[in-house]
Amino acid sequence: MGKSLVYPKRESNTMNRYKHRGTYDLGPIHSIVNSAPVLHVSFAPSPDDPFPAILPMIGQMGSFDYPSSGLGDPLDCYLHGYVSSRIMNLARASNGEGLPVCIAATHVDGLILSLTPNSHSYNYRSAVLHGYATLVTGEEEKIWAMKMITNAVVPQRWEHTRIPPDGAEMQSTTILKVRIVDGSGKIRDGGVSDEKKDTGKSEVTEKVWTGVVPVWQTFGEPLPDKLNKVKEVPEHITSYIATANARNQQYAVDAVKIPLPKEEVH
Repeated sequence: MGKSLVYPKRESNTMNRYKHRGTYDLGPIHSIVNSAPVLHVSFAPSPDDPFPAILPMIGQMGSFDYPSSGLGDPLDCYLHGYVSSRIMNLARASNGEGLPVCIAATHVDGLILSLTPNSHSYNYRSAVLHGYATLVTGEEEKIWAMKMITNAVVPQRWEHTRIPPDGAEMQSTTILKVRIVDGSGKIRDGGVSDEKKDTGKSEVTEKVWTGVVPVWQTFGEPLPDKLNKVKEVPEHITSYIATANARNQQYAVDAVKIPLPKEEVH
């Protein structure tokens, strides 16, 4: 088995705190990004504005030139947005490599409830990417990216809609392609981590409950639109809900690394 590909360590992505939780491996970082329902994208709005702008966007890591690439391979980040939004206009007007952006993704997998407030924490997965954003202008690549992002919301959703997008939809939608230059990820899992000065005090341990509350995203029962004419919820939706709910819960429970009764995992 070959060595995992990693992002280069630069000043912008090198971790200084809790280094043991960090990773520069492409696979885990891209997985965190692709499983996040929302990505937060920051950029400098103008030289005269001292505040960075941050937008919630949807996006996916992928490679148009090498579509068979896996999560552990070099990938671009494709972001979906409206044609006249500020970030799109800035990317359109950018010169050289493109608009510098930072992309962040975070999952909370558990609440760490400790003996003292200072020892409380989360089980979490986070990733940060830096890169240069340019507009996708080729129609083939644009449709490919739109399909990839749509199917990231619900698998096979693109194929179960009215496609392809018409001219007006193509004109109003813009896809940003971010060429990633560096990235890092951080993962915290496990249980409570209290200091010995507290764990050895019975007057504290006998009155304070400690443990982990697993946290996971749950998809509810599909509710039909008032104009919906399809009687049954399609299988591609119901199967995704069942699979995703089970997977999300299992990950949150496994992240605690404390064996739980099987009946507690649904």
